[in-house]
Amino acid sequence: MYDPKQFHDASFIDDAEILSSLEKAKELAKDKVYVRSLLEKAKTCKGLDHREAAVLLEITDPELEAELYSLAKEIKEKIYGRRIVLFAPLYVSNFCINGCEYCGFHKDNPSMHRKKLTMEEIDEEADAILALGHKRIAMESGEDPANSPLDYIIDCMKRVYAYRNSRGDSIRRINVNIAATTVEEYQKLKAADIGTFILFQETFHRPTYAKMHPVGPKSNYDWHTTALHRAQQGGIDDVGTGVLYGLYDYKYEVTAQLMFAEHMEKMFGVGPHTISVPRMREAEGVDLKKFPYLPADDQFLRIIAVIRVATPYTGMILSTRETPETRRRALELGISQVSAGSCTGIGGYHKDIAHPKCENTTQFKVSDERTPDEVLTWLCEDGYIPSYCTACYRQGRTGDRFMSLAKSGQIKNICQPNALLTFKEYLIGYGSDKLKKVGQAVIEKEIEEIPSDKVKELTKERLKKLDQGEQDLFF
Repeated sequence: MYDPKQFHDASFIDDAEILSSLEKAKELAKDKVYVRSLLEKAKTCKGLDHREAAVLLEITDPELEAELYSLAKEIKEKIYGRRIVLFAPLYVSNFCINGCEYCGFHKDNPSMHRKKLTMEEIDEEADAILALGHKRIAMESGEDPANSPLDYIIDCMKRVYAYRNSRGDSIRRINVNIAATTVEEYQKLKAADIGTFILFQETFHRPTYAKMHPVGPKSNYDWHTTALHRAQQGGIDDVGTGVLYGLYDYKYEVTAQLMFAEHMEKMFGVGPHTISVPRMREAEGVDLKKFPYLPADDQFLRIIAVIRVATPYTGMILSTRETPETRRRALELGISQVSAGSCTGIGGYHKDIAHPKCENTTQFKVSDERTPDEVLTWLCEDGYIPSYCTACYRQGRTGDRFMSLAKSGQIKNICQPNALLTFKEYLIGYGSDKLKKVGQAVIEKEIEEIPSDKVKELTKERLKKLDQGEQDLFF
């Protein structure tokens, strides 16, 4: 039995309402005047509800589609500017007792080499990740209380936070993506200095969820779907969600995802801090032919654009599951965070340096294998500001405090100077000669775009201090 104080009722994901919204959307999308009224409403950066967003999913008129995509870009830049946050996933264990049909970690996969990192190996991974220039990680683990209980995850977090490389650099923010758990365990994660707690729903469609999760604790739809509610109860006010696109109809999933965000905002006063948009990819023991709902590239880009205009305040995350070309197009439509140089195996960062052909421990295959230096060069050449900023979390700008800044558009005034400072720090410590030249040009151009003269001058002063050997300067 569940503790009655723990959220475990996911009836707010109303299947009948989702289906009704989608059905009505088909007709409403034919009315260009109505669609344009929705775009005008979205332009205020106040968002759209799930019914309105469903209409945008049904647009077939090329002219309206172009207006939607243009608006998505406009909203993203109005809220967050041209900065793109960089991060890396760190997988600490692939032991798992779930039977998820889409995941290489599933318990019955005979080709999966099971492994969890020792504390010494955590040091090696932290060192290798820092050598790539990263300051923010997403810690990941399979679900297996016997092999990787919460205490193990917390020990891993403490070890990572404590590690310093030869330059004195350290990981400054650890987001955590692990299995649904209790309010009491979320309180422990909060005490361990978690950044954002992230949990992907995978699919909101109950019958598909049951099919994809035949065995294991993750098979409980209600307990899984209300995990972020319990995280909020446990004091974690920054939570992230996402759907694995390809398990079921993407229009249903986007509508349900937005319904979920509306419910979180109603219950706790803040919607999700981040929404991720992972798309099904190949993995050991997983046959993509069994997943007929995998969205095509044009459908996937529509997903991103609609979520951006419907939830302008949220950070949107895109991983190295996607190809460089898809990632380029997605950045134009609202993505604000990307991973770079990612490894989805256990001990993969250190192994990739020492033993390129390490044993198979990966959750899925990546599609963008460029190094962080190559990704940052590409971002600069495309007019973006790479950012390693972790300031909001460390300054207490989380939950409703962050959302008030994001919804008002004021967060950009903090993001832009912090992006420039953290990018400069990367260039000094880890940038190639080519990137240093390209990156310095970006910094010199973008610093003049800071609207506040006072902040502009302070940023210039702090950039000089970084050149003189100081580190970790931020607003």
